[in-house]
Amino acid sequence: MSIFNYLVSKTIMHIPGPIVGFFAKGYIAGEKLSDAVRVGRKLNDEGMVLTLDILGEFIKTKDEAIFFKNHCLEILETIHREKLDGNLSLKPTQMGLLLDEDFAFENIREIVAKAVELDNFVRIDMEDIECTDKTLEFYRRLRDEFPKHVGVVLQAYLRRTPQDIDDLSDKPMHYRLCKGIYNEPRSAAWKNPETINRSYVICLEKMFQYGAYVGIATHDEKLVFEALQLIDKYKLNKDQYEFQMLLGVDPELRKIIVDGGHKVRVYLPYGESWMPYSRRRLKENPNIARHALLQMLRGNG
Repeated sequence: MSIFNYLVSKTIMHIPGPIVGFFAKGYIAGEKLSDAVRVGRKLNDEGMVLTLDILGEFIKTKDEAIFFKNHCLEILETIHREKLDGNLSLKPTQMGLLLDEDFAFENIREIVAKAVELDNFVRIDMEDIECTDKTLEFYRRLRDEFPKHVGVVLQAYLRRTPQDIDDLSDKPMHYRLCKGIYNEPRSAAWKNPETINRSYVICLEKMFQYGAYVGIATHDEKLVFEALQLIDKYKLNKDQYEFQMLLGVDPELRKIIVDGGHKVRVYLPYGESWMPYSRRRLKENPNIARHALLQMLRGNG
């Protein structure tokens, strides 16, 4: 790790908000749904599909959860009305998971039912390990009812993930596989970057062996290479997987994948609660800050 990356990863949680905002502005669509529509349409025109996400998590009241539920319903309606090629991602804590589990489930179920009505899809994001068991339980229940319209995220750095893949293999599976960004204890998560990469490849192969549809979520060129080898090994058709990348992160690699004939979905976050997301992403990938700083020094900020 470079000195710059080390300093960013160690200090990002203490850097003033306006400075974080400067470095993160290219990686958030904006504060309003209309901003996400504008950015999303451009990405569609460039041959990419979308997943929209209204930022905000770990809410404190049921009224907040209802606000976010209604906003997610609005996102699905807007995607349909604007004819965007995209779907919805949501966070269980945003729907009230840590307040009332039954209440949260009914909120998410209402959103997935709307996706069914509009022939769309909902991805249930994975948060910290406190939420893992309940998130997977929600996914199981919703998958039973709406098997073609709901998916979940699994994190390769968690030691439990290979077993979770086995446990979920009894019915059709629709995953996003990412490395994981929450600061979990060593007892729960691998810490060595090479080990995490190895776990990612093992989990991805296991998913392919079970016939899962996988959103291969990574900006790591080594993992893109490994994924392409597995796609060839299992002779997968282009409609059996996709790559997923964050808005603003390594657009060159994104274009290379698209030009190679592969489907790429861009994670398109927006909303007023952008600060926690931005801090986590800068901590995970300090190269975002490096790129923004170089742009500023070149007069392109």
